[in-house]
Amino acid sequence: MGLVYTEIVLSNLLAPDLEPYKTRALADTGALHLCIPQHIALQLQLKQLEEREVIIADGSRRMVPYVGPIKVTFKNRNCFAGAMVLGEEVLLGAIPMEDMDLVVVPSLLQVTVNPLSPNIPLSVAK
Repeated sequence: MGLVYTEIVLSNLLAPDLEPYKTRALADTGALHLCIPQHIALQLQLKQLEEREVIIADGSRRMVPYVGPIKVTFKNRNCFAGAMVLGEEVLLGAIPMEDMDLVVVPSLLQVTVNPLSPNIPLSVAK
């Protein structure tokens, strides 16, 4: 399977007058969180809520800013999250994808809404 990218829109919940930021994101089911580059955090004027320790791909640990709140939009789906400020591209991890009930279709290298619940995100709460 190759890398899967998708288009999402990010916006600052506390500054609705700011223009939302449309971006290409790497959909990574092996990652958990939403990660954004510093320039997006600055453009959306996101507030640092705290610092978090993260383990990156090479196994090293570092402290990174955790910002938010962010509204993430994909097609007819939304979720609300915080984001770690890390890297040079947007990373859409498993938590926001699960929250929006999205699925990755490896054969098409695409992200789509869950075809079993196309109109409303489905969650399991048990």
